[in-house]
Amino acid sequence: QVQLVESGGGLVQAGGSLRLSCAASGSIFSINTMGWYRQAPGRQRELVAGVTRGGSTNYAESVKGRFTISRDNAKSTVTLQMNSLKPEDTAVYYCNAEVRTSWIDGGMNYWGKGTLVTVSS
Repeated sequence: QVQLVESGGGLVQAGGSLRLSCAASGSIFSINTMGWYRQAPGRQRELVAGVTRGGSTNYAESVKGRFTISRDNAKSTVTLQMNSLKPEDTAVYYCNAEVRTSWIDGGMNYWGKGTLVTVSS
């Protein structure tokens, strides 16, 4: 079994910064892509940023230049640094990881329980 645990959400004023962290634990052989998704009330969950095991990153257009994703393969962690936050960034943020539990396993998607980010105007 694999668990993803997020931390770092909270309330911040517009223009402020927050740092989200996610740690994976359990039966991990290796982790392919790690990423952050978000879901605002009444909206579908959307990709915010992703990072491959090799360090390649991709971002939603709405966060480019403001958010930075990084990972530590040795610690099985992924971090999202969020700067210049806007009220429209308010959402529950979910950590996602494609985890291989053995060498024959191609990888399965796992999700954290989410952490709430609220940006006040």
